[in-house]
Amino acid sequence: MQKIFDIPNEELTDRQLMQPGVLSCQGCGGSIAMKLALKGLGRDTVIVLPASCMSIIAGVWPYTAIQVPILHVPFATAAVAASGVRAALDIRGEKDVLVMAWAGDGGTFDIGLQSLSGAAERNENILYVCYDNEAYMNTGIQRSSATPPGAWTTTTPAGAEKTEPKKDLELIMLAHQIPYLATTSIAYPDDLVRKFRRMRTIKGTRFIHLLAPCPPGWRSDPGQTVRISRKATQSKVFPIYEVDNGRYRINVIPDEEIPVSEYLNLQGRFKQMPREMITAMQTQADRRWAALREKAAASSNAD
Repeated sequence: MQKIFDIPNEELTDRQLMQPGVLSCQGCGGSIAMKLALKGLGRDTVIVLPASCMSIIAGVWPYTAIQVPILHVPFATAAVAASGVRAALDIRGEKDVLVMAWAGDGGTFDIGLQSLSGAAERNENILYVCYDNEAYMNTGIQRSSATPPGAWTTTTPAGAEKTEPKKDLELIMLAHQIPYLATTSIAYPDDLVRKFRRMRTIKGTRFIHLLAPCPPGWRSDPGQTVRISRKATQSKVFPIYEVDNGRYRINVIPDEEIPVSEYLNLQGRFKQMPREMITAMQTQADRRWAALREKAAASSNAD
């Protein structure tokens, strides 16, 4: 099993694929995730970026912190544009170049879902990554269908909390019978790098759901980003697992199962959350974790 010290260390060389000086906020989970993802993918990568925080973080033309080709595309078109790039590279005979669409939750759960569904149904040979900060952060912190119930956003202020559950995007993607799906988090960099490194060995549509806390939107301490990410998994709100050709494997078993409230209390966006919502969120996390463990056990028995 890969350990954290196996992650490529390129910080002191000109070979690093994400240079210092990115335009992200302090403690941005998305910029940390991109840096780790590129460590796993390597230089032979093309990134397709729809409108999102990352399209700004990468830098303003003619400068960029990301040292691989980037194609900026409209909000709704990440998956279809990536499919086009893949087709063009195939025509040129550049089969070894990996095409990655990198979109936020707004561009994936909502605006880009139709494009993503079409690409997945065709089993396009692309990697699609949703870096999920659970709201439209780049345009002013508005609610998305990835926003958890009870969370503050500018469109769900105190007294008008979101009551609907977060959309189950993994279930939607698995309904397309894609060859590979995974969740991952910056709190577990060894797992994150391993999964991105593996993307070069799989053909077809690959989907990675990556939790990326946003300190301004989550009203959290920028120095606590990794800790919050870890507590999301330890509380079973965001389990880390993969589904490889229909077989489930849990990658991170919580060292100690903490209550959901311990995760919520680190974020100011949940200060308005009624107690009954916290209880309901705990129940849902427990139920989904139990179902995930059953699926993983069934896959293990099938092996």
